Amino acid sequence: MTTSDEQQKYHLRAGEAARGPYALDIGPERAGWERSGLRVLELRPGGVHTLVTGESEWIILPLSGGCTVRAAGEIFELLGREDVFSAVTDFAYVPRDITAQIASGAGGRFALAGAKCERPLPARYGPAPEVPVELRGAGACSRQVNNFAAADTFDCDRLIAVEVLTPGGNWSSYPPHKHDEHHPGTESVLEEIYYFEVEDGGLGYHRVSPSRPGGTDVLAEVATGDAVLIPDGWHGPSIAPPGRTLYYLNVMAGPGEQREWLIRDHPDHRWIRDTWPGQPADPRLPLHGPEAAR
Repeated sequence: MTTSDEQQKYHLRAGEAARGPYALDIGPERAGWERSGLRVLELRPGGVHTLVTGESEWIILPLSGGCTVRAAGEIFELLGREDVFSAVTDFAYVPRDITAQIASGAGGRFALAGAKCERPLPARYGPAPEVPVELRGAGACSRQVNNFAAADTFDCDRLIAVEVLTPGGNWSSYPPHKHDEHHPGTESVLEEIYYFEVEDGGLGYHRVSPSRPGGTDVLAEVATGDAVLIPDGWHGPSIAPPGRTLYYLNVMAGPGEQREWLIRDHPDHRWIRDTWPGQPADPRLPLHGPEAAR
Protein backbone atom coordinates (compact mmCIF):
# COMPACT_ATOMS: atom_id res chain seq x y z
CA MET A 1 0.00 0.00 0.00
CA THR A 2 1.21 3.49 -0.84
CA THR A 3 2.31 5.41 2.27
CA SER A 4 2.56 9.13 2.87
CA ASP A 5 6.34 8.84 3.23
CA GLU A 6 6.63 7.11 -0.14
CA GLN A 7 4.46 9.75 -1.79
CA GLN A 8 6.67 12.53 -0.42
CA LYS A 9 9.89 10.72 -1.33
CA TYR A 10 9.01 9.80 -4.89
CA HIS A 11 6.36 12.38 -5.90
CA LEU A 12 7.87 15.87 -5.80
CA ARG A 13 5.20 18.51 -6.24
CA ALA A 14 5.96 21.78 -8.03
CA GLY A 15 8.29 23.87 -5.86
CA GLU A 16 9.22 21.12 -3.40
CA ALA A 17 12.56 20.44 -5.10
CA ALA A 18 13.38 24.07 -5.96
CA ARG A 19 16.88 25.32 -5.21
CA GLY A 20 18.54 28.62 -6.09
CA PRO A 21 17.84 29.49 -9.75
CA TYR A 22 16.14 26.14 -10.36
CA ALA A 23 12.40 25.59 -10.08
CA LEU A 24 13.30 21.88 -9.90
CA ASP A 25 16.67 20.42 -8.94
CA ILE A 26 16.95 16.63 -8.72
CA GLY A 27 20.45 15.24 -8.60
CA PRO A 28 21.58 11.69 -7.91
CA GLU A 29 22.11 12.54 -4.25
CA ARG A 30 18.59 13.95 -3.89
CA ALA A 31 17.09 10.95 -5.68
CA GLY A 32 19.18 8.40 -3.80
CA TRP A 33 20.69 6.78 -6.87
CA GLU A 34 23.83 6.95 -9.03
CA ARG A 35 23.37 8.86 -12.28
CA SER A 36 20.14 10.53 -13.45
CA GLY A 37 19.42 14.21 -12.82
CA LEU A 38 17.05 16.93 -13.93
CA ARG A 39 16.90 20.68 -13.38
CA VAL A 40 14.36 23.21 -14.59
CA LEU A 41 15.87 26.65 -15.06
CA GLU A 42 13.69 29.77 -15.20
CA LEU A 43 15.30 32.86 -16.75
CA ARG A 44 13.82 36.33 -16.83
CA PRO A 45 14.29 38.45 -19.99
CA GLY A 46 17.99 39.13 -20.31
CA GLY A 47 18.81 36.43 -17.78
CA VAL A 48 22.11 34.55 -17.83
CA HIS A 49 22.98 31.32 -16.02
CA THR A 50 26.33 29.57 -15.60
CA LEU A 51 26.23 25.77 -15.62
CA VAL A 52 29.21 23.87 -14.21
CA THR A 53 28.69 20.44 -15.71
CA GLY A 54 30.93 18.53 -13.26
CA GLU A 55 30.81 14.76 -13.71
CA SER A 56 27.60 14.88 -15.78
CA GLU A 57 26.66 15.34 -19.41
CA TRP A 58 23.65 17.62 -19.98
CA ILE A 59 21.04 18.38 -22.62
CA ILE A 60 19.55 21.87 -22.52
CA LEU A 61 15.97 21.56 -23.75
CA PRO A 62 13.70 24.62 -24.04
CA LEU A 63 10.30 24.11 -22.41
CA SER A 64 9.22 27.64 -23.34
CA GLY A 65 11.23 30.38 -25.00
CA GLY A 66 14.64 30.27 -26.62
CA CYS A 67 18.22 30.80 -25.48
CA THR A 68 21.87 31.01 -26.45
CA VAL A 69 24.18 28.29 -25.16
CA ARG A 70 27.94 28.82 -25.03
CA ALA A 71 29.91 25.66 -24.33
CA ALA A 72 33.37 24.27 -25.15
CA GLY A 73 34.08 27.08 -27.62
CA GLU A 74 30.76 26.60 -29.44
CA ILE A 75 27.74 28.90 -29.61
CA PHE A 76 24.29 27.40 -30.16
CA GLU A 77 21.22 29.53 -30.81
CA LEU A 78 18.17 27.58 -29.61
CA LEU A 79 14.97 28.86 -31.21
CA GLY A 80 12.92 26.94 -28.67
CA ARG A 81 9.12 27.02 -28.70
CA GLU A 82 6.10 28.72 -27.18
CA ASP A 83 5.44 25.77 -24.86
CA VAL A 84 5.76 21.99 -24.75
CA PHE A 85 2.34 21.51 -26.36
CA SER A 86 3.05 23.60 -29.45
CA ALA A 87 6.16 22.17 -31.14
CA VAL A 88 9.18 19.95 -31.13
CA THR A 89 12.20 21.99 -30.07
CA ASP A 90 15.88 22.16 -30.89
CA PHE A 91 18.35 21.51 -28.06
CA ALA A 92 22.03 21.57 -27.09
CA TYR A 93 24.28 18.87 -25.67
CA VAL A 94 27.11 19.93 -23.33
CA PRO A 95 29.76 17.52 -22.03
CA ARG A 96 31.11 16.87 -18.55
CA ASP A 97 33.95 18.88 -16.98
CA ILE A 98 33.22 22.24 -18.60
CA THR A 99 31.54 25.52 -17.72
CA ALA A 100 28.63 26.49 -20.00
CA GLN A 101 26.53 29.66 -20.20
CA ILE A 102 22.79 29.86 -20.91
CA ALA A 103 21.38 33.28 -21.83
CA SER A 104 17.84 34.23 -22.87
CA GLY A 105 16.92 37.63 -24.29
CA ALA A 106 13.17 37.12 -23.98
CA GLY A 107 13.29 34.79 -20.98
CA GLY A 108 11.98 31.25 -20.71
CA ARG A 109 12.02 27.89 -18.98
CA PHE A 110 14.63 25.29 -19.79
CA ALA A 111 14.99 21.65 -18.79
CA LEU A 112 18.53 20.51 -18.04
CA ALA A 113 18.52 16.73 -18.35
CA GLY A 114 21.70 15.18 -17.02
CA ALA A 115 23.52 11.97 -16.20
CA LYS A 116 26.81 11.22 -14.50
CA CYS A 117 29.04 9.76 -17.18
CA GLU A 118 32.58 8.75 -18.07
CA ARG A 119 33.23 9.93 -21.65
CA PRO A 120 33.56 13.64 -22.53
CA LEU A 121 31.76 13.92 -25.89
CA PRO A 122 31.73 17.01 -28.14
CA ALA A 123 29.28 19.84 -27.51
CA ARG A 124 26.60 19.65 -30.20
CA TYR A 125 23.40 21.23 -31.51
CA GLY A 126 20.26 19.15 -32.04
CA PRO A 127 18.02 20.65 -34.78
CA ALA A 128 14.28 20.31 -34.29
CA PRO A 129 13.66 18.93 -37.82
CA GLU A 130 15.96 15.99 -37.04
CA VAL A 131 14.06 14.88 -33.92
CA PRO A 132 12.30 11.58 -34.70
CA VAL A 133 8.59 11.82 -33.84
CA GLU A 134 6.98 8.46 -33.08
CA LEU A 135 3.33 7.56 -32.67
CA ARG A 136 3.19 4.77 -30.10
CA GLY A 137 0.25 2.58 -29.11
CA ALA A 138 -3.25 2.68 -30.60
CA GLY A 139 -6.77 3.79 -29.74
CA ALA A 140 -7.03 5.20 -26.21
CA CYS A 141 -3.42 4.13 -25.58
CA SER A 142 -2.08 6.37 -28.37
CA ARG A 143 0.63 8.89 -27.57
CA GLN A 144 3.34 10.89 -29.31
CA VAL A 145 7.00 10.39 -28.44
CA ASN A 146 9.62 12.99 -29.39
CA ASN A 147 12.80 10.89 -29.40
CA PHE A 148 15.28 13.76 -29.20
CA ALA A 149 17.83 11.79 -27.14
CA ALA A 150 16.63 8.21 -27.30
CA ALA A 151 19.31 5.53 -27.12
CA ASP A 152 19.30 5.03 -30.90
CA THR A 153 18.76 8.62 -32.10
CA PHE A 154 21.36 10.92 -30.45
CA ASP A 155 24.78 10.02 -29.10
CA CYS A 156 25.33 10.45 -25.37
CA ASP A 157 27.52 8.51 -22.97
CA ARG A 158 24.81 7.57 -20.44
CA LEU A 159 21.86 9.92 -20.81
CA ILE A 160 18.58 8.83 -22.42
CA ALA A 161 15.76 11.39 -22.67
CA VAL A 162 12.47 11.66 -24.58
CA GLU A 163 9.26 13.70 -24.47
CA VAL A 164 5.80 12.12 -24.44
CA LEU A 165 2.51 13.85 -25.23
CA THR A 166 -0.74 12.07 -24.37
CA PRO A 167 -4.01 13.47 -25.75
CA GLY A 168 -6.81 14.18 -23.28
CA GLY A 169 -8.49 11.02 -21.97
CA ASN A 170 -5.73 8.66 -23.15
CA TRP A 171 -3.41 6.40 -21.16
CA SER A 172 0.33 6.24 -21.84
CA SER A 173 3.27 4.42 -20.24
CA TYR A 174 0.87 1.55 -20.75
CA PRO A 175 1.00 -1.40 -20.41
CA PRO A 176 2.96 -0.89 -17.17
CA HIS A 177 6.61 -1.75 -17.68
CA LYS A 178 9.86 -1.81 -15.76
CA HIS A 179 13.62 -1.60 -16.24
CA ASP A 180 15.13 -2.40 -12.85
CA GLU A 181 16.94 -5.69 -13.56
CA HIS A 182 19.60 -6.67 -16.05
CA HIS A 183 18.47 -9.34 -18.51
CA PRO A 184 20.62 -9.28 -21.67
CA GLY A 185 18.56 -8.38 -24.71
CA THR A 186 15.27 -7.93 -22.82
CA GLU A 187 15.67 -5.55 -19.87
CA SER A 188 18.20 -2.89 -18.85
CA VAL A 189 18.67 -1.16 -15.50
CA LEU A 190 17.70 2.52 -15.70
CA GLU A 191 16.93 5.15 -13.07
CA GLU A 192 14.13 7.36 -14.35
CA ILE A 193 12.62 10.78 -13.69
CA TYR A 194 9.22 11.81 -15.03
CA TYR A 195 8.69 15.59 -15.24
CA PHE A 196 5.08 16.62 -15.94
CA GLU A 197 3.18 19.51 -17.48
CA VAL A 198 -0.60 19.50 -17.99
CA GLU A 199 -2.28 21.71 -20.57
CA ASP A 200 -4.27 24.67 -19.19
CA GLY A 201 -3.66 23.82 -15.56
CA GLY A 202 -5.24 20.39 -15.49
CA LEU A 203 -4.40 17.33 -13.41
CA GLY A 204 -3.16 13.91 -14.48
CA TYR A 205 -2.36 10.65 -12.73
CA HIS A 206 0.71 8.43 -12.66
CA ARG A 207 1.15 5.01 -11.08
CA VAL A 208 4.25 3.15 -9.94
CA SER A 209 3.65 -0.32 -8.47
CA PRO A 210 6.15 -2.66 -6.79
CA SER A 211 8.08 -5.17 -8.88
CA ARG A 212 9.62 -6.70 -5.76
CA PRO A 213 8.76 -6.91 -2.05
CA GLY A 214 9.14 -3.47 -0.52
CA GLY A 215 9.53 -1.83 -3.93
CA THR A 216 8.36 1.62 -5.03
CA ASP A 217 4.60 2.08 -4.64
CA VAL A 218 3.16 5.48 -5.64
CA LEU A 219 -0.11 6.83 -7.01
CA ALA A 220 0.50 10.47 -7.90
CA GLU A 221 -1.95 13.19 -8.90
CA VAL A 222 0.35 15.30 -11.06
CA ALA A 223 0.23 18.93 -12.18
CA THR A 224 2.58 21.20 -14.11
CA GLY A 225 6.00 21.25 -12.47
CA ASP A 226 5.64 17.94 -10.64
CA ALA A 227 8.17 15.12 -10.89
CA VAL A 228 8.03 11.43 -10.03
CA LEU A 229 11.18 9.42 -9.25
CA ILE A 230 11.32 5.80 -10.36
CA PRO A 231 14.26 3.86 -8.92
CA ASP A 232 12.43 0.57 -9.53
CA GLY A 233 8.95 -0.83 -10.12
CA TRP A 234 6.30 -1.16 -12.78
CA HIS A 235 5.47 2.32 -14.02
CA GLY A 236 2.28 3.26 -15.77
CA PRO A 237 -0.28 4.19 -16.65
CA SER A 238 0.12 7.93 -17.03
CA ILE A 239 -3.43 9.22 -17.46
CA ALA A 240 -4.35 12.46 -19.25
CA PRO A 241 -7.54 14.21 -18.12
CA PRO A 242 -10.32 14.66 -20.70
CA GLY A 243 -9.75 17.78 -22.77
CA ARG A 244 -6.18 18.37 -21.55
CA THR A 245 -2.96 17.08 -23.08
CA LEU A 246 -0.51 15.50 -20.63
CA TYR A 247 3.21 16.11 -21.25
CA TYR A 248 6.09 14.40 -19.59
CA LEU A 249 9.84 14.45 -20.01
CA ASN A 250 11.59 11.15 -19.27
CA VAL A 251 15.21 11.32 -18.10
CA MET A 252 17.07 8.01 -17.67
CA ALA A 253 20.55 6.61 -17.10
CA GLY A 254 21.96 3.35 -15.85
CA PRO A 255 25.10 1.37 -15.03
CA GLY A 256 25.09 -1.01 -18.00
CA GLU A 257 27.96 -1.16 -20.47
CA GLN A 258 25.48 -0.50 -23.30
CA ARG A 259 23.35 2.63 -23.44
CA GLU A 260 20.01 0.97 -24.20
CA TRP A 261 16.31 1.21 -23.30
CA LEU A 262 15.02 -2.30 -22.78
CA ILE A 263 11.77 -2.84 -20.90
CA ARG A 264 9.66 -5.70 -19.58
CA ASP A 265 5.87 -5.41 -19.64
CA HIS A 266 3.84 -6.32 -16.56
CA PRO A 267 2.69 -9.92 -17.15
CA ASP A 268 -0.89 -9.12 -16.16
CA HIS A 269 -1.16 -6.34 -18.73
CA ARG A 270 1.06 -7.24 -21.67
CA TRP A 271 -2.01 -8.43 -23.60
CA ILE A 272 -2.87 -4.76 -24.18
CA ARG A 273 0.00 -4.45 -26.62
CA ASP A 274 -1.44 -7.33 -28.64
CA THR A 275 -4.63 -5.34 -29.31
CA TRP A 276 -2.87 -2.46 -31.04
CA PRO A 277 -2.36 -3.98 -34.51
CA GLY A 278 -6.14 -4.01 -35.06
CA GLN A 279 -6.71 -0.41 -33.97
CA PRO A 280 -5.90 2.92 -35.60
CA ALA A 281 -3.88 5.56 -33.79
CA ASP A 282 -5.79 8.40 -32.15
CA PRO A 283 -6.70 10.77 -35.04
CA ARG A 284 -5.60 13.76 -32.93
CA LEU A 285 -1.99 12.61 -33.36
CA PRO A 286 0.51 13.84 -34.15
CA LEU A 287 -0.20 16.92 -32.05
CA HIS A 288 2.73 18.54 -33.79
CA GLY A 289 5.87 17.56 -35.62
CA PRO A 290 9.31 19.07 -36.21
CA GLU A 291 7.81 21.35 -38.84
CA ALA A 292 5.88 23.13 -36.05
CA ALA A 293 9.10 24.33 -34.38
CA ARG A 294 9.58 28.07 -34.54
